[in-house]
Amino acid sequence: MVVGRRFDEQATALARQGRLAVHPSSLGQEACQVGAALALRATDWLFPTYRDCVALVSRGIDPVEALTLLRGDAHCGYDPLRHRTAPQCTPLATHAAHATGLAHGERLKGTDTVALALVGDGATSEGDFHEAVNLAGVLKAPVVFLVQNNGYAISVPLSAQCAAPALAYKGVGYGVRSEQVDGNDAAAVLAVLTTAVEDARAGGGPWLVEAHTYRMAPHTSADDPSRYRPATEAEHWRGRDPIARLEDALRERGLLTDTDVKATAVEAEAYAAGVRERLAADPDLDPSTLLDHVFSSPTPHLTEQRAALRAELEGR
Repeated sequence: MVVGRRFDEQATALARQGRLAVHPSSLGQEACQVGAALALRATDWLFPTYRDCVALVSRGIDPVEALTLLRGDAHCGYDPLRHRTAPQCTPLATHAAHATGLAHGERLKGTDTVALALVGDGATSEGDFHEAVNLAGVLKAPVVFLVQNNGYAISVPLSAQCAAPALAYKGVGYGVRSEQVDGNDAAAVLAVLTTAVEDARAGGGPWLVEAHTYRMAPHTSADDPSRYRPATEAEHWRGRDPIARLEDALRERGLLTDTDVKATAVEAEAYAAGVRERLAADPDLDPSTLLDHVFSSPTPHLTEQRAALRAELEGR
């Protein structure tokens, strides 16, 4: 979680320096991000959103590859099949249906694969989310939906999005096992998600887990949160910092020392420095790759377009 936060801070700085087009920070949501990655087996699938870069690197994805989308170099910088991680989803909730479909398909193939979809509170207001949860309930698909309820859909507070007592009720309405958890309690998040994933794997059907957390940073590096939320609100949540809480809990149990804390900080700085140095170099991009991955086999018109593009590039 410490390394993930330092990586997230470095990515925000890179966005301000123009090295990234934008960066949606997950500052304050590290327990959800890391917990989601740790609850899964290597054979399971993760379906992330644009805010989930810390979950990606926790899954073992190269940090520069995780930032490729936000740099604007490609729609996805890592190999989804190799990492069992779907491309980051920018349109809200569309990947939730993909997670349901993949989970159902894997079960039909006879595997014990589970899919976990990360969604924000704003995504639960989208029709795609409801279609995905409803279909998952009907099919009893082995999929877990983790709603990171950070209080705001960009500038829209939860109170203006939903009149239900909690977003977990949206799962109940579709016959899906639903739970709420303190999203800033790392141990609780991991415990609930592990239970949900293993129950889904055993045939118990889908789960919806609502994690109550808070986005301490702006919606993205281009956002000004002072326009829609008071500073005192963020300060209140800083007192519930998931990293500080985990550190206190580990110290109380004698599982963490000052030496451990310092070593982790050094590791985090080295990790951030590596990301900074590698992203300082301009990428060597081939414009013709724009036409890659459109179809499994290039169509005649794509072949023609590629030839025209190549001719234009060579004529410069």
